[in-house]
Amino acid sequence: MTRNERATVNVPQELRAAALVSKAWPYEEARKLLKRWPDGPPAGEIVFETGYGPSGLPHLGTFQEVARTLMVRHALSEMVDWPSRLIAFSDDMDGMRKVPPGVPAQDMMHAHLDQPLSRVPDPYGCGHDSYAAHNNNLLRQFLDRFGFGYQFLASSDCYVSGRFDEALRQVLRRFDAIMAVMLPTLREERRQTYSPILPISPESGKVLQVPVEVVDAEAGIVRYADPASGQAVEQSILSGGAKLQWKVDWAMRWVALGVDYEMSGKDLIDSVTQSSKIARILGARPPEGFNYELFLDENGEKISKTRGNGVTIDQWLTYAPEESLVFYLYREPRKAKQLSFGIIPKAVDEYQQFLAAYPNQPIEQKLGNPVHHVHAGRVPEARMPLSFALLLNLVGVASTDDKALLWGFVRRYAPEASPETHPALDALIDHALAYFRDFVAGSLRRRAPDEKEAAALHALDARLAALPAAATAEEIQTEVYEVGKGAGFESLRDWFRALYEILLGTGQGPRMGSFIALYGIDNSRRLIAEALATPAP
Repeated sequence: MTRNERATVNVPQELRAAALVSKAWPYEEARKLLKRWPDGPPAGEIVFETGYGPSGLPHLGTFQEVARTLMVRHALSEMVDWPSRLIAFSDDMDGMRKVPPGVPAQDMMHAHLDQPLSRVPDPYGCGHDSYAAHNNNLLRQFLDRFGFGYQFLASSDCYVSGRFDEALRQVLRRFDAIMAVMLPTLREERRQTYSPILPISPESGKVLQVPVEVVDAEAGIVRYADPASGQAVEQSILSGGAKLQWKVDWAMRWVALGVDYEMSGKDLIDSVTQSSKIARILGARPPEGFNYELFLDENGEKISKTRGNGVTIDQWLTYAPEESLVFYLYREPRKAKQLSFGIIPKAVDEYQQFLAAYPNQPIEQKLGNPVHHVHAGRVPEARMPLSFALLLNLVGVASTDDKALLWGFVRRYAPEASPETHPALDALIDHALAYFRDFVAGSLRRRAPDEKEAAALHALDARLAALPAAATAEEIQTEVYEVGKGAGFESLRDWFRALYEILLGTGQGPRMGSFIALYGIDNSRRLIAEALATPAP
């Protein structure tokens, strides 16, 4: 379903005044549009666009551009009453230059090399018209799942339907000027064969990279030598007869669709420069936007949808709620960040921290709080009584995947909580079980305490024994702190690290008071007893 709603309505005056001066990056970006059209958009609306290449499965690097662009759209709606829409554009007319690894039906896929992605059969056999349609559907499913408002457009539809025809004629009219922009950016060998127009062979169906000459710009006719036969071919580039090279295609799309704003990755800075020049040649003003930094995998390498070295949308949602994903995408878009499984727990807990802070913040701070942009101003109540990190530690020491048993521990810590009253917590327990199983279980290594640590553990056990069963997390934390101060550690950090390594089998962990309150004093004392019974190295 295509949804194209207004981002926000009925903006309170106090919020609007704060939005107009806020330094949060979505408002800074939206101000570019106020400067672009000081008297309002002449077309009656602001058009945002994001682009997607369906040569591989959608990943979070793809999704983030849509999410961030919608944050700018929402910020604009809080600043001024202008209609707007977002186009999510799939460049599915690109020729498939290589077969992505891991895709089924490799032989069939190789047989369709160089054909438009929109004409390559669906290798997954799930009823889609093409490989591109399959991947486009996956992207749209997630956008719909999160409730984003967008208009989906496919390059193949725009070319074949004639929607791009007038802009294509303008490309032919301004062919020489476009070549003058592009040729200096190419190596000498590439200059000899470069053409901004890629005819689609009526014989083979392949996207051809051949030099062309303009025969009749108004009729859309070009001439080229067929690479298979060497014969001269005259062909219309209109209505799906050709597509354009990337940088020229991007500029043509801006012109044809009236795009006012599009962000892109840092790796496309040169493309933005050249496409902007071409957009001006075609008689239009290039859109506003900014270049965000790229996501990196756990090895510090750029994430590629073709290589599949990033975290997929479904993978993130296996281990964490949707809101944590969008929260992570919001933060520091101009800073290169790792996008790997290891960052998920921190993203979940930081989201909850910002969510809890939001209600008591003045309006200026609320607009700088990431959750305002994650939820488009409709921020839910914070009702998470414990952190994801704490749940992971609980799963580890409880040594169980029995959700009912885990809920028993949770109710000790938060008596008011139940799966019915706290469904988000119930879901977070499922995420914690999955994350622990796949990423934590095999890495836990509890060690034996040394002499000083053993003495401190004996002291902690005695203090816990003296506490009532219903002692609060803060009361327990005070006892843990006092033991550490009197145990002769160089710093309390060393004491807490020892507790994590000895009791939990990890180098870092939660506040021990909170963990002991959750796991239970008696259970925690048994954990200490087991550690003390372990022979010292």
